Amino acid sequence: MLIELKDDLKSLSNQQKAELLQRFFKTWVWEYAEWDKFLWITVPELRKLSKKYTSLSFQDLEKLLSSQIHEERFLSLAILRENYLKTKDEKLKQKIIDFSFKNLPQINNWDLVDTYIPYVFWEYFFSRSREVLYKFTISNNLWERRISILTTFYFLRKWDFEDTLKICEILLQDKHDLIHKACWWMLREIWKKDLQTLYNFLDKYYKIMPRTMLRYAIERLSYDKRKEYMKK
Repeated sequence: MLIELKDDLKSLSNQQKAELLQRFFKTWVWEYAEWDKFLWITVPELRKLSKKYTSLSFQDLEKLLSSQIHEERFLSLAILRENYLKTKDEKLKQKIIDFSFKNLPQINNWDLVDTYIPYVFWEYFFSRSREVLYKFTISNNLWERRISILTTFYFLRKWDFEDTLKICEILLQDKHDLIHKACWWMLREIWKKDLQTLYNFLDKYYKIMPRTMLRYAIERLSYDKRKEYMKK
């Protein structure tokens, strides 16, 4: 089945366009995706394949997730996500979680984190200790830090703001814009639920917030409020 899957990927690839993704995903030497290789396959096409190959074994999923080819890692996670969200088998869910932690170093680009972590990790951490998320906030690994904040996405849907705000506070001094952008995404989600909670956070931290994070966090506020925070 893995051979058939790779044949499908090959048939969908476009190597000429793939060079564009090499630049977009920062694959130059010393950049965060230095070793990534791309096939140029769209996300809808990969999602379609994920439904076709839901029966792929964990052994084959691990082979895909260990690949330098970005789309193979994406597809492995898409299959896992598909199976996790559809199953009611708690043992299978736990197996997917255990597999995810074992292979966490391979979830190593922003789109892999963003399209997998909020939809799989949330349930695990929502009902368990969140201590490991705080350990991730001080990790030297960029993707673990991004995982720490994006795992809280579902918490916000349940009106549970505490961990999102605490983790954003810890990450205020982070040097990477991918962390700043992840934080503003979560702050924007808080804005949708409770505007006063966002105001309280901004009033406390706007002076030390990275400008990128601040600009995005206030982008949905009124013009007067945006102007007020940018001038302070």
